[in-house]
Amino acid sequence: MSHETEGAASAEAPCGSGRPTPAQPPVSPWLGRLAVLALMLTALNLRPAVTGLGPVLEEVRAGLGMSATAAGLLTSMPALCFALVGFAAPRLARRHGPDAVVLTGMAALAAGLAVRPFASGTAMFVALSAVALAGIALANVLLPVVVKERFPHRVGAMTGWYAMSLNLGASAAAAVTVPLTRTFGGDWRIGLAAWALLAAFAVPPWLALIHNRPRTEGSSGAARQVPQPGKPLTRNPTAWALAVFFGMQATAAYVVIGWLPQIFRDAGLSAATAGVLFAAVSVLGVPLSFVLGAVAGRVRSQSGIAVVIGLFGLAGYAGLWAAPAAAPWLWVVLLGVANCSFPLALTMIGLRGGDGATVIRLSAFAQCTGYLLSIPGPILVGALYETTGGWDGPLLLLGVLMVPQIVSGWFAGRDRQVGAAT
Repeated sequence: MSHETEGAASAEAPCGSGRPTPAQPPVSPWLGRLAVLALMLTALNLRPAVTGLGPVLEEVRAGLGMSATAAGLLTSMPALCFALVGFAAPRLARRHGPDAVVLTGMAALAAGLAVRPFASGTAMFVALSAVALAGIALANVLLPVVVKERFPHRVGAMTGWYAMSLNLGASAAAAVTVPLTRTFGGDWRIGLAAWALLAAFAVPPWLALIHNRPRTEGSSGAARQVPQPGKPLTRNPTAWALAVFFGMQATAAYVVIGWLPQIFRDAGLSAATAGVLFAAVSVLGVPLSFVLGAVAGRVRSQSGIAVVIGLFGLAGYAGLWAAPAAAPWLWVVLLGVANCSFPLALTMIGLRGGDGATVIRLSAFAQCTGYLLSIPGPILVGALYETTGGWDGPLLLLGVLMVPQIVSGWFAGRDRQVGAAT
């Protein structure tokens, strides 16, 4: 397959970049099994802090006197934390090792989840949410590094299990938080705090792994990053197309995570039903991601796939705008397909990179820039909802934002590569 080269990649991306030094596999079978356990437990915890909040957001707002604008800020915080903490994660890993940083992230997540439901006001709730999300962000950035170090010959298989665990955690939190709340007498604080236990279970395996992690020459146990010279990615149109596509899909994803249950509840559906419908969006992502990756990797251009996925999203928003309670499962299926823009973005990043080092830099640039671009969207949705008292305006905004997603996806999916560093 021939590709058109668009120039060399940059020396450094906003989130840190470079070529990791190859590492050795686990020194014993039991360490390998322990690493699998650590990875799966951590992946399970990467979304419940976010997806568990949506189904009880109405109760949280009532209990804390939280405005819709502040609630919109909560839905934007994951993107902000992923971008800002993602910038620091590589440096922390170089200094302390990925295992220790992931351990710190899981500890921060458990502490934030345990304490935030008992905050006395909105500001404290938001601050403690930031602590939990920062912990997620550290693990989110560094788990792929751990996979490469611990399982250098099984990266694909371990990544598949990791993705399944992530979606399982997201779906479980969305579906179970309301029943948990009811189990504890309708106290949403206990229902949210219960997820701290799951995060706490992820801490002990990392404690055991810290003193047994694979060593790399001259790195004190951490993967050393080597700067690569070349043309900055900020001058590359394909890199920017990927960043915009990533940012627009992240905007839609965090609005769905934060507000979809509320849309269904405002349409007259029960809180439990709204939570199950939302969970279905995440569940659909498990099989669809595998299928999408197989298809996208076999075609020269992914532009058409990006456009089709965008059209599914437009159809889902149109259904929610016209009659959210009329065919909720249909809207959920449409939005579930639209959410596959995330694995498509990751696939295109890999295909557009000219070599391994370029893929690392391109991934860092596209994801960090994209997360920054996604921050205003959920806040605007919350402000529009509070101002208008309905969902017509917010859903119209989401439909409008789907246009740059489709356009950027078309350009990002074209059969050309970002050139390798020189």
